[in-house]
Parts: sequence; structure tokens; C-alpha cells
Amino acid sequence: GLAVAGAAFQSLFSNPLATPDTLGVATGASFGAALGIILGFGSIGIQTCAFIVGIVCVGLVYSISKVKGERSMIMIILAGMVISSLFQAMVSLIKYVADPQDTLPQITFWLMGSLSGVGFEELMLGSPFIIIGIVIIFLLRWKMNMLSLHEDESKSLGVNLKVVRLFTIMSAALITASVVSICGNVGWVGLLIPHISRMIFGNNNKSVIPACIGLGAIFMIVIDTIARSAIASEIPISILTAVIGAPFFITL
Repeated sequence: GLAVAGAAFQSLFSNPLATPDTLGVATGASFGAALGIILGFGSIGIQTCAFIVGIVCVGLVYSISKVKGERSMIMIILAGMVISSLFQAMVSLIKYVADPQDTLPQITFWLMGSLSGVGFEELMLGSPFIIIGIVIIFLLRWKMNMLSLHEDESKSLGVNLKVVRLFTIMSAALITASVVSICGNVGWVGLLIPHISRMIFGNNNKSVIPACIGLGAIFMIVIDTIARSAIASEIPISILTAVIGAPFFITL
């Protein structure tokens, strides 16, 4: 899911550094989870709270990016940066007021990302949104090749760029909010896997999107296996994705 969302955003913004959190969805979902933890919700309540706030976050970005009746990609990116910073500050505020003996460690560990607390119930609640988002992006994958074109050029090819952009943003946001609500904030997957996919299969999204589905899943299985077996206690997966992902990305 994260790999597909990363590939979608990289095509949408024509930026190889775009990630699933470019519009602040993961940060918003993290705030929702931290809020759920400090309010004493159970695992399903925390997951639901994280998902709702993540979706609200991308809604805010999309609504405030409209200037004089027009919405440009640069305004969407800027709005995403502002909203992400705002929610990051709110996460810090919650950590500041949280009980340092009990609640704060729980929030900190959740924000690091882990699959240890994911059971069948959590997966059944979140996976439909991930699947819906992946299917929409998969169906739009050939049209996503035209996202870098000018609007007039795309219209001459019979593609409505505004509709494609909206569905791409909403699908990637749906995936990211759902993934973060299930297992916390997992970095590098949405940045690294699309690059590997392009190196193997080229720049055509018809090949890149299916490759991201497979390679992203394989990468996370490997990371989770290392996290569970490297030492006696489980290592948070976001630590491993960064430790392994950063040198690998430099090599690429």
C-alpha cells in the first residue's frame, strides 16, 4: 500500500522525493492515534481515530490549496507542508502533556511503527480501504503517465487531468491513512520501493504500480522478519526501514 501511494505521489508531483506523507496524511493519522491513546481508547478506537484524522488532514490540504478559484500542484504541496507541520506540532503537544510513566511510552512506541499489535480485527477494519485505494490507482496507472503533461495536451489525448489528480490524491491518502492507523508511521517504503521498481521495469506506470505492490510486500515481510528475530525484543519497523533503506537508497 505505501509503495503504491509513494509511486502515485511521485508521478502526480513529478518529484522523485515525494512520499506517502507529502500531503501530511501520515502526520495527521499519527496525531489521531496519539489523541486516541491519551483519551484511553482501545486498539480499534485508536485505529479509527487515526484514520479519520488522516482523511480530514488531506481534506484540509485540498480545500486550502485553492487560490482565486484555481488549484495548482505547487499550492497543494505547500498546503501539505503547512498542514503536516501543524499536526506534527500537535503530536508534540500531546506528548508533552501525556503521562510520562504510562501514556508517553505507548505514544512513542506507536509512532515508531510496528506490526506486533496487528491482529485479524485490525486488519479487517483497515484493509478494505487499502485495497480500494490500490485498485483505483491500478486502474488509473496508464493515465498517470500523463500527469506531467500540460492540461491542454492531456485534453487532446482524451484525459481529464483534474479528475485523475483528484482520484490519485484521494486513493493514495486513503491507503496512507489506513496503513498508518493499523501499524503506525512506517517510513522509506513509499520512497525506496518505487525507485527500485523504476530501475527494474522503467518509468511506465503500467509496470511500476504492479511492481510496487509485489516488491513493497516482499520488502515489508523481510523487514518484519528481521524486526522479530534480530534480538530478543521486537525492533520497531520504522527504525529498520530507515537503517536499511537509507544506505540502499544512497547506493541506488
